[in-house]
Amino acid sequence: MDMSNPAVFVNAEFLKEHVGRKVRTVVQVMQSDGDKVIGKSTDEIQLVVKGNPPNALSTFVEVIGIADTIQSIEAEIWTNFGDTFDVNSYDKVCRLANGDYKHLFI
Repeated sequence: MDMSNPAVFVNAEFLKEHVGRKVRTVVQVMQSDGDKVIGKSTDEIQLVVKGNPPNALSTFVEVIGIADTIQSIEAEIWTNFGDTFDVNSYDKVCRLANGDYKHLFI
């Protein structure tokens, strides 16, 4: 596993702090139209994920890629996480990973 450029756990709130860096997040897919997905972050804010999503997307998808704006990610990796997902727990992980415990995540 290459740890030279780790992906930071983010929700929409923390995405703006990592523009230009590699990030990872989970979104609830709201709309998909070919090369972009409109999704809802675990903190209930809309994000745009660009790239080449798989043909069949589940309701929840993890994406890893570069935060290219404060509300969008250019995805490199897409992973279906199924149709049920604990968004509250993931959101708490994002808060820990960007707060007092970020040294444990990067």
